[in-house]
Amino acid sequence: MKLLQYIILGIIQGLTEPLPISSSGHVYLFKEIFNTNMFSDTNFEIFVNFGSFLAIFLIFFSDIKKLVIEFFKFIFSKEEKKKKYQESFKYCLLVIVGSIPVGLAGVFFKDTIESFISVKEIAISLLFTALMLFLVRNSNGKKESKDITIKDAIIIGLLQVVALLPGISRSGTVLVGCLLCKLSKNASLKYTFMLYFPVSAAAMLLGVKDLMEVGSLNTLIVPYSVGMLASAVITYFSYKWLSNIVKNGKLWYFSIYCIIVSIFTFIWFR
Repeated sequence: MKLLQYIILGIIQGLTEPLPISSSGHVYLFKEIFNTNMFSDTNFEIFVNFGSFLAIFLIFFSDIKKLVIEFFKFIFSKEEKKKKYQESFKYCLLVIVGSIPVGLAGVFFKDTIESFISVKEIAISLLFTALMLFLVRNSNGKKESKDITIKDAIIIGLLQVVALLPGISRSGTVLVGCLLCKLSKNASLKYTFMLYFPVSAAAMLLGVKDLMEVGSLNTLIVPYSVGMLASAVITYFSYKWLSNIVKNGKLWYFSIYCIIVSIFTFIWFR
């Protein structure tokens, strides 16, 4: 039964991580509904987040490989060859710029923000997410990855800070930011999840120290690993589903879902 619970939580994490519906908000609600402390296991959270990270890394592996290689080629190439790699170098800088606001906010305010988490706040945050997704329902930007500006990166990065609030989706907020900046749907998806890697990697690195200090980790390695595998597999297919929905201009479907979950939460915990 306990192993099944770990698998279920891995599935919840995998399904909600790429989707614009807030994985942290859903995990918190499930914890409250089922009245279990297992959903507060931060060490297990590191494992399932790593599963999602691996799945999204696999999806974008070719893009990441190209960007990293050409980033360093730009730095170390002779001046006459730099132009060939300039676009990738610029894109990497834009990812860095877009990640700085949430990095600073996470260092200074994350604990304070998380201390205010409650069921009511999750419900309100889901309504806010629904509103954001609805506002960009007719977005049809034409800007491609090479057209993203420093201004765009700063605006999107600042919006990503909002996602530190429990119940507000990071992917949803960044997607909305990209679409508001008139990026195309493909460019929006790519930049949204390129910004995911620095944030996710930093969060996991911060948790590694605590993970290493867990004396009973060897007894939990099997259920943790099963949960991580479930998270990775579901994340992979969840992203593919999201990609099709965004490209077909149906992002507002998730707006309806967030409203339904918010109303359910208000009623259930009234």
